Amino acid sequence: MSSSTSRLPAASSAGAQPEKTFFEQQREILLREIGVSFEHVLANINKLNRSLEAVIAVGNEFSSVEALWSQFENVTAKDLLAEQEGRGADEEDGGREDETQLRAAGNDR
Repeated sequence: MSSSTSRLPAASSAGAQPEKTFFEQQREILLREIGVSFEHVLANINKLNRSLEAVIAVGNEFSSVEALWSQFENVTAKDLLAEQEGRGADEEDGGREDETQLRAAGNDR
């Protein structure tokens, strides 16, 4: 096992680069794979970014419709509130009249 991790003797010429160890070869292979994987991740992130921008653009197209519906909701809510307040006041007046009638009937006895 020590022979696979130690450097092999240099080639006969002094200018030749010594052979790489098994570890260095595997490291280079892994670094290349990591680089390719990062490129794929970057491409997918860019694709996701474009998709998100398209979704946001479609959502922005509906902003005027949303504003119109919000105005409609506010108007109907005000009308509903005014109607409920009107009914509440009528019911309070009706309740007072009933109490007055009951007291008057009790006094007649």
